Amino acid sequence: MAAEAAAQSGAAVIVADHMPSPARKLLIAGRGGLNLTHSEPLTPFLQRYGSAAPHLAPFIHAFPPEALIAWAEGLGHPCFVGSSGRVFPRTMKASPLLRAWMARLGALGVRLLPRHRWLGFAPNGAARFATPEGEKHIETATTILALGGASWPKLGSDGTWPALLPGIATRPFVPANMGFVIAWSDYLRQRFAGTPLKRIALSFEGITQRGEAMITEAGIEGGAIYALSATLRDALARQQAITLSLDLRPDLSLQDLAARLRGRRGSLSLSNHLRRNAGLAPVGIALVQEALKDSVPADNLATLIKALPLKLTGCFPMARAISAAGGLCWSELDERLMLRDMPGVFACGEMLDWEAPTGGYLLQACFSTGRAAGLAAAAR
Repeated sequence: MAAEAAAQSGAAVIVADHMPSPARKLLIAGRGGLNLTHSEPLTPFLQRYGSAAPHLAPFIHAFPPEALIAWAEGLGHPCFVGSSGRVFPRTMKASPLLRAWMARLGALGVRLLPRHRWLGFAPNGAARFATPEGEKHIETATTILALGGASWPKLGSDGTWPALLPGIATRPFVPANMGFVIAWSDYLRQRFAGTPLKRIALSFEGITQRGEAMITEAGIEGGAIYALSATLRDALARQQAITLSLDLRPDLSLQDLAARLRGRRGSLSLSNHLRRNAGLAPVGIALVQEALKDSVPADNLATLIKALPLKLTGCFPMARAISAAGGLCWSELDERLMLRDMPGVFACGEMLDWEAPTGGYLLQACFSTGRAAGLAAAAR
């Protein structure tokens, strides 16, 4: 996006990518339908970025969701708004959009240099690159760094770049939008790993999030978990274990659920009682039974179903995280995304210190800051 904005402004642009082909993280996002952005009003939209919202707001105001949608449609890929408010291209794929985008960049004269890993700057200011043919130096008028975060390292952004910017303040990378470790019983892990938890609600420290999640061999992940991940991660940094509350029937009040369960069991097994009268799926039944084995009182099944405790003991590793928090501190950047101590060097995207939930907010901020950096570099 930075390259496109700079080239459209009349600059000659080279994109150096250390992978054999570009935009691999965009392609992996396409596996989930390529959630480009979100349709909610801009005020609540910006609140999704938490403490980084004031820093990101000018760039997202300048290139908001409707501009991103128009950009995708200008590449020949109409978009639609899903039931959750998320925005997708109708193809639900990244590769066709990427092909159209690369064709546009080629028409603008943008040159792509694959297998060029940035090594920092030479004493004369030239950019140093490791390539299959050995080290190369490229002199440019300005440089835009889009070095990524630390999640999905196999796709290119491995989070090692802070060592190449000595004296520049960064915040250590930590996983974001990731799952959490739960010590399931062997039965639950073997029987239900890969099973979704649908139409649930999760609560922690007064925050409740509805949605879906997924049981995994190591714990739990999914959209509802990702929405709480920053709060859960920060709590785990303060203590070894925390308890997350799972509501298996958020569509029913505690009173209504208790009425359904009261005096109706008869000769039914507990499993059939929970299935027939509480409407629980097999995975929900297994979770209730697991909680009962862990000495959770069974005197009020309705309360247990509405607030089933899940003990989280850790975060999934960075390699399994959708995104990362941390990166280049905002104090190092001016209002144009140029490094204050490195005139002519700009930064954008996930390498900046911000995080957001899934739902289109991640790509939107990357596109918006990329465009801003490209325009500023070209203007300089």
